[in-house]
Amino acid sequence: MKITSTYKSILLTISCFCFTASGFAQAQWEVDFVRAANPGYPNNNTWKAFSSTAKPIAVAVPLGMLAVSLINKNKKSMQDAYEVAASLALATIATEGLKIIVNRPRPYETYSDIYPDAVDNGQSFPSGHVSVAFSTATSLTLTIKKWYVAVPAFAWATGVGYSRMYLGQHYPSDVIAGAVTGAAGAYAAHWLNKKFFTRKKK
Repeated sequence: MKITSTYKSILLTISCFCFTASGFAQAQWEVDFVRAANPGYPNNNTWKAFSSTAKPIAVAVPLGMLAVSLINKNKKSMQDAYEVAASLALATIATEGLKIIVNRPRPYETYSDIYPDAVDNGQSFPSGHVSVAFSTATSLTLTIKKWYVAVPAFAWATGVGYSRMYLGQHYPSDVIAGAVTGAAGAYAAHWLNKKFFTRKKK
């Protein structure tokens, strides 16, 4: 079974982030970036909203797609819904695996002048919120292929990424790695769908 060079590149990128984060867990530029983004009391409702919607939207999107496909009896839409759900599952598994491997503390656990919106005992690298957001945005783009879906989806995912730094929960590399992991999950699910489940036209 051959994996295309695109998917090999994605996996290589994730590995590089993993090793980089474990070796340079508190690079000064990252700490400075979080300090600049994170106020003394992070209470901006816009950024809190971006952060809080990441996981609910990521779950609601495939469920909504599945419901619509069942109502309309559209097999293609149903298959797309399964692909988006698979993307989310793959991204979540990869994210949790990397968190265990790297075991990076959150910024506020190391620096007393970084203030979180809430204390979270989970590991920092990569960001789970960003991973599921980019998994959803990338998967929607791959399945629906409309700019008016892709643009707001990625704008939302990017907002989730910034919000996690504003709220003092993650370093920039956590956010970047989360985005890459989420996108990788989407591409992997898309490849598996095309490889094993899409019927080829004769």
